[in-house]
Amino acid sequence: MSKTIKLTTSQALVKFLRNQYIHFDGEETPFVEGIFNIFGHGNVLGIGQAMQEEAGDLKVIQGKNEQGMAQAAAAFAKENFRRKIFAVTTSIGPGSANLVTAGATALANNLPVLFLPADTFANRQPDPVLQQIEQHHSQKITTNDALKPVSRYWDRVERPEQLMSALLRAFEVLTNPETAGPVTLSIAQDVEGEAFEFDAAFFNKRVHYIDRVLPSDDAVLRAASTLKKADKPLIVVGGGAKYSLAGEEIAAFSRERGIGIVETQAGKSTVSSSHPYNLGGVGVTGTLAANKAAQQADVIIGVGTRYTDFVTSSKTAFNFEEASFININVSRMQTYKMEAAQLVGDAKVSIQKLHNMLDDYESAFSGELMEYKNEWDTERKRLAGIQVNLDDDYYQPEVSDSLSREQLKKYAETLETSYAQSTALIKVNETVDPSSYVVTSAGSLPGDMHRIWNPTVENTYHVEYGYSAMGYEIAGGLGVKLAHPDTEVYSMVGDGSFLMLHSELVTALQYNMKLNIILFDNAGYGCINNLQMGHGSDSFCTEFTGEDGAVLNIDYAAVAAGYGMNTFTAKNNAELEQALKQAENSEKSTLIQIKVLPKTMTDGYEDFWNVGIAEHSNNPNVMQKLEEVKEMRSRARQY
Repeated sequence: MSKTIKLTTSQALVKFLRNQYIHFDGEETPFVEGIFNIFGHGNVLGIGQAMQEEAGDLKVIQGKNEQGMAQAAAAFAKENFRRKIFAVTTSIGPGSANLVTAGATALANNLPVLFLPADTFANRQPDPVLQQIEQHHSQKITTNDALKPVSRYWDRVERPEQLMSALLRAFEVLTNPETAGPVTLSIAQDVEGEAFEFDAAFFNKRVHYIDRVLPSDDAVLRAASTLKKADKPLIVVGGGAKYSLAGEEIAAFSRERGIGIVETQAGKSTVSSSHPYNLGGVGVTGTLAANKAAQQADVIIGVGTRYTDFVTSSKTAFNFEEASFININVSRMQTYKMEAAQLVGDAKVSIQKLHNMLDDYESAFSGELMEYKNEWDTERKRLAGIQVNLDDDYYQPEVSDSLSREQLKKYAETLETSYAQSTALIKVNETVDPSSYVVTSAGSLPGDMHRIWNPTVENTYHVEYGYSAMGYEIAGGLGVKLAHPDTEVYSMVGDGSFLMLHSELVTALQYNMKLNIILFDNAGYGCINNLQMGHGSDSFCTEFTGEDGAVLNIDYAAVAAGYGMNTFTAKNNAELEQALKQAENSEKSTLIQIKVLPKTMTDGYEDFWNVGIAEHSNNPNVMQKLEEVKEMRSRARQY
């Protein structure tokens, strides 16, 4: 008869988490780093009590907002190439509902996070309990059912013995490169504290092996045959390439074969920006160089990319009528896109195998690639030196269809600045230590970062754009700092995103995890204002103005100072450079408030974003833009 151990369901859960390991490329490491928590009824007396007794080496971190701490957990997993995770426990009701946005973020980015929301009573005796919702058609439905669409695996534990099979299934999903994503184990609060005689062997050290998936020889041969016919091949580096640690192999493949490199947001910094054939971001937020190369390419090698609409410029970025595709991905579903030659396998080994099968092949693209890169370097230098003068008759804002000069002057007078956002961002890039980590997610900053941020050190660029979640920036910065406690982390955030969610600043201060927040204040939702006005509409509800039309000039530095951070304000390059140096020398978290003029972010370069637009309007500008959109839609690939 097997040996048993008496534990509550929660104690068994925590004991199990402590004994999970991952084995990758010959290295074995603990898989679960710790548990983020906000305690409330439903988890404080179950999982909370177990964490007091059983946490062991697990890091226990008190969050301030459920969405925030879950976003931090997702960022931590991303920075560890999905080979370390945090679990996240919440109370029932609003606590678990706050996980939905973070769950969608993790799912869109294929990031493993373990959600442990409390639930109502399995025995239903006290129903309806505090924060329990009720439906006429089923008593089994609780708030946690809202997490089903944003979970890669979802389960409800209503008996202690169910925990064992639920955990085994959960960790298979969490450690599988193809299925990695958020897992939700919803545990009824009475069951959390219920005792059971668990099989002691269940808590033995368990090693989850991640073996690199090898593509078939036939698949590599088909891909090589396609590539050998190409004159102008191009590699699209996606997040899967980064998680595979394939940067060195891609860099060598590109250099030796004369193949261009362009990057998705998730793939950026997999290869250094200093690589001679790395043209930077591609698509809607891409560089002029990358988008020119994409139009010329006759074979596109997608490495770990999902081909989202921003990457493909809504299926107009490439010459789809003439170009062929080769897709490398651990997900067979992703390799099928674009009717590509399919290499189902790990990015690193697939690139190696493809490289070895090309004999003496070399593309005819290298000369053009260098021309594109030099042209873009010249444009980037221009963006770095913009001097805005609203009194100059020849002044044109960087973004077309912009606010009138009178409106811009109103902003300049209220914010007391004429600083260009693109210029400020390049100054940050040139000033901070290149080994620092940079984080952003939503608004105009991801577009600027994708185009003009040059990461010369590999894997230092952390931009969440699979879901582009507003509010991720600061919470994500905390997750990055947890992964790299001895390195400077800079979170780039707009004023709109800062207002959405900045509660984890307190967590960073509480646990002495230094963050540097670079806050770009343009008094509104700038990128959406661009989208609105760029499609013919007047500015409407996208600027931060009062009922009298006055611009709101909010002192965000004062907010951060109230938390106990060191704060600075910058309105020109000299002030920004000084603030950055002081921030680097600071021993605690900092916030640099940069007042920037609206419409001074970077514009698009030979791109198209297919968005919904009104087909009837009294505004002739809207109808004109509708015709332009229809024309571009007619050029797009339909499948």
